[in-house]
Amino acid sequence: MVVEETKIQTYQEESMTLKSMAINEMDYSRIGRTVRTALVKAQSESRLIVGLSAAVTVLSKAAEGTLFCLLAEPQDGDSATHMHEVLLEAFCYENDIYVIKVDCPIKLSRILGKTSIESCCLIQKTWTGDNNNEELLNKPETLLVDYCEAFWDAPTSTVIKLPNV
Repeated sequence: MVVEETKIQTYQEESMTLKSMAINEMDYSRIGRTVRTALVKAQSESRLIVGLSAAVTVLSKAAEGTLFCLLAEPQDGDSATHMHEVLLEAFCYENDIYVIKVDCPIKLSRILGKTSIESCCLIQKTWTGDNNNEELLNKPETLLVDYCEAFWDAPTSTVIKLPNV
């Protein structure tokens, strides 16, 4: 009996180790490109909400329609925007919206084709089915969901380096 319990415990420990190794071995070196692809695709499908004020407005009305919230690293000295972004991030976590932090608002703005610097955007979900009750993810969104799930419980958020545009 003790031998069987030891085997079960050893199996469980090995299973946990393999799972954590699989997460660590996933190739996230191109995740910045994946973010860019998802942004461009969502923009072409009119599923992108750009700007902090617009994001707050959309989330206050229909948070369940949002898949990702992208936040750029805050600029030094802009404490008001930083407070809004911290509250937005907390709201997103509370409503099971994936938060993706990116390294530069300028790169984010260039990807979006904006002339003004934007520090925040939302990617809305795509719905399918007869009653629009089934969520549909494209390949970049699926990869980003996997990435977010892998780091969901991490003590600090990783910052994704966006490609230069």
